[in-house]
Parts: sequence; structure tokens; C-alpha cells
Amino acid sequence: MFMEQEKKKIKLQQLILTFLCGAAMQFSFSPYDLNWLAVIAIAIWAQLLIKSHHPFLISYAFGFGWFGLGSWWLADTFHLYGGLNYPLAYVCVALVGAILAFFPAFWGWLSVRIASNSNWIIFVFPATAVLIEWLRGHLFTGLPWTSLGNLILDTPAIGWAGVIGVYGAAFIPALIAIGLATFFDRRTTSTAVPALIFCILFVWFSPQSVELEGKEKTVSLVQGNIPQDVKWDRAFLTETMHRYDNLSTAVADSSDLLIWPEAAIPFFLSRAPGWDQWLKNRVTLWNQPLLFGGLKVTGKKESSDIPNAQNGLFLQMPSQGERHFTGKHHLVPFGEYVPSWLPWLSKLVPNIADFQAAENGGVLTTSDTIFGSLICYESIFPEEARSRVTQGAQVLVVVTNDAWYGKSPAAWQHLQAARMRAVETGRYVLRAANTGVSAIIAPNGNIKASIPWWTQGVVKGTYQLSNVVTPYQKWGDLPPLMLAGLLILAACLWRKPWKKQ
Repeated sequence: MFMEQEKKKIKLQQLILTFLCGAAMQFSFSPYDLNWLAVIAIAIWAQLLIKSHHPFLISYAFGFGWFGLGSWWLADTFHLYGGLNYPLAYVCVALVGAILAFFPAFWGWLSVRIASNSNWIIFVFPATAVLIEWLRGHLFTGLPWTSLGNLILDTPAIGWAGVIGVYGAAFIPALIAIGLATFFDRRTTSTAVPALIFCILFVWFSPQSVELEGKEKTVSLVQGNIPQDVKWDRAFLTETMHRYDNLSTAVADSSDLLIWPEAAIPFFLSRAPGWDQWLKNRVTLWNQPLLFGGLKVTGKKESSDIPNAQNGLFLQMPSQGERHFTGKHHLVPFGEYVPSWLPWLSKLVPNIADFQAAENGGVLTTSDTIFGSLICYESIFPEEARSRVTQGAQVLVVVTNDAWYGKSPAAWQHLQAARMRAVETGRYVLRAANTGVSAIIAPNGNIKASIPWWTQGVVKGTYQLSNVVTPYQKWGDLPPLMLAGLLILAACLWRKPWKKQ
């Protein structure tokens, strides 16, 4: 009886420790950027995982710490804009964490199950990480927020993102972590040492990031800093429009392009002819192209005053009445639409339209440039950026409104994802955000220019067009997924269990 109780006590301690390791994961991403902390946290989890008789529970605890505590900022969003009281808002956050925790749970369980107490755990663990991260980015429309591969940003390994993408890049921190976890076990030291040496060489010989040689163009990203609680308020409309006007007028003469953030114009221009003509006149006066986030009516719902609409990006050229538009392809569940299997849940955004996903190419074209549009949430999905480049995009434009998240880490984590899209595609990313973080991101993932968040201002800098085709752009996720699959297959065929100690 005593021994049974002692085993339960140890099991509880393991769950608490792995939960705390998962909770530490949030500090490895932006704005803290302690990527080494993720390696340590995963290594501790992996060590407990190998020794535990309950790999699924151990891994689930790690996942719940990662996504349950790591998404704490959602509670404020649910409360302030979803109308939920705080207790219920935190219950919703816990539910989000409880669902996403299944991904690390299957990662850990599959690794142990496939490796079956053999040295293959060192290769199976990172291989499974790649498969699970890819699955997290696609299952039920996907949610690859704080992707593990983002951890190679600002490290010598960043060049690999242009080869294997963010999902394939998960292999690197996972391999380092499992190498450390198994280094001090005499059964696996002989395999851990070459694995760690391979990791060092892999990082050391990372491919060089893309360097462009084309003509530089000047862009001004206008950060309006419109508070979310007045963004859709009619009484604040004139202030919104004149704020963007004043900031743009100050820089138009020295810019080749102006960009306003997502839904910068919080109404339908087609239903406001006065404002529609006013904007055309202002762009003609500035004599520079304007890309701005806005809404477009695509139809009218039967027996309802709420129209069908798309959230997207407009291109207004000087002295041209016609305005070009491309819509958002990947909508936010519960933000821009409610899944059909949960019709009783309401949306977080004001009920101004029934948003529809766009089916066009996601690009806008001027006489000398093809712009690839990524609207807010879309920028966390690598396949969306690849799709725009496939359509000919020479530069990526991200417009977003991260005011939803307040002054939480979410805005910085969102920016981190955009930096990975730059490296994967070999393109500049021009990111205009309502409250920040607005930034010009180079193809190597570095931020060339930015301004503090939650301030009115303009990010002014240069960018270059790119027609580069990176290996990741050409082949996508297939090579890293195939490599991961081959490692797992090899483990299944040739594993040799450890001898009992």
C-alpha cells in the first residue's frame, strides 16, 4: 500500500514538473525570445517521458502548460470583446489549452511508442515533432501559433527556414533537447553524442539567407493606433480618417508606397460615396499608391440586413477611379465566422457582416510590382505565403489589427510568425499594424525598421522586390515530412530495445 501511494506521489510530481516546463515555453517566444529556455524545458520533459509509464499523461501536462498558460491573454479578448465575464473567459482559455495539449500529448506518446525503449528515441522524437507541428497547422483549419520552428529565428540556423520551412525547423530544437535529455543515460550516450555533433554541424553549415540586389523602394507603414473600443464607433469615424490622412500627408512626398493596416477604414466605402471620393482625391494629391485594409460587400443575405462581405486589402492608384481588392482566404474561427458544428456560439467582432473567405489569388498588381496580401491571422500559415508567391508576389504585405490582444505578448508572437514567412519565401514583408508592431522585415528575418507599439506614427524605410525561388517555396513541406516519415519507418523496422538495467 505504501509503495503504491509513493508511486502516485512521484507521478503527481512528474505531472507538475512537466506542466511547469510547458508553462515556461511561452517565455521562449517573443517578446522574451529566450529560445534556449524551450530547449531546456523540452529536454526535462523528454527525460521524464522516457522514464515514465504514462507518456501520454506526462506529455499532456506539458502541452497544457504550453498552450493553457501560454494563451492567458485570450481571456482579456474574450471578456472585452466577446462579452464573457472573466471566470467564463478563463474557462474558455483553459478549454483552448486542453484541446491544443493533445498535440504534444500525441508527440510524446508516439515517440515512446515507436522507439519502444531503444536508441531510436533520439531520432524519432524530433521526427515526430515535425509531423505533429504540421498537423497542428492543418487540423480543423489549423492553429500554428507559437510554432516550435520559430525558435530558430535570431540563431545561426535561421537559413534552414528557407529550405525546410517552419514545420521542418521544429526538428532542430527537438533534436538538441532530446540529445541533452539522453546524454547522461549510459544506454543512449553513444547515440546522443553523434546526434549533438550532427546538430552543431547542421547549424554551423546553415544555408545563407537570401540577399537581394534589386533597386530599393521607399515605403511608409502608417500606424494609426486606433483603440479597439472605438474602432467601429461612428462617432470616432472622422477622427480615424483624418488621423490616417495627416500621418500619410506628412510622408507621401518621400515615399513610393503607403500602407494602412487591417480594416483601417471601418466601413463599406461602396456605401459611403462621400468618403469614397474623398479617399480617391487624397491618393491623387499624394500621387503615390495606397494599400489599405478594408471591407468589401460581396452580396446580401436573404431576409437580413447584414451583408455578405470580405475582409481584405485594397489598392488605390493615383488618378484612377477603379480600386482593386483581394480578400482574406483563411478566416479566424469565432472571430470572423462561427463553425457550422457550433452555431450557438457568437462571434467576437461586431455584427457588421457575414464574412466570406476569398477565392482569388491574393495578389494586387501595379505597373512594376506584384504584392502578396496576408491579412492578419493568415500570416501564421506558411502555405498562405507560399500561395501568394506562387501567384507571382515579389513582396509580401501583412496588414493586421492586434489591438484585440491589448499589451500582451500576442502581438509580438504574431510579428515573429511574419518574420518566418520572410525567410521561407525569400521576400520582404511589409507589416502594417493598427497599434503595432509595424515593421519592415528583410528576407533574412531581421527587422529593418519599426516604431514602438501603441503609438501613432509611420514606419519609413526601404524594401526590394524579389523573384527568388527558395527550396521551401519550390517544394513546401513535402521533403521534411518525408524525412520524418523515413526516420520513423526505420525505427519501426530496426529498433532494438534496451537491456533491462
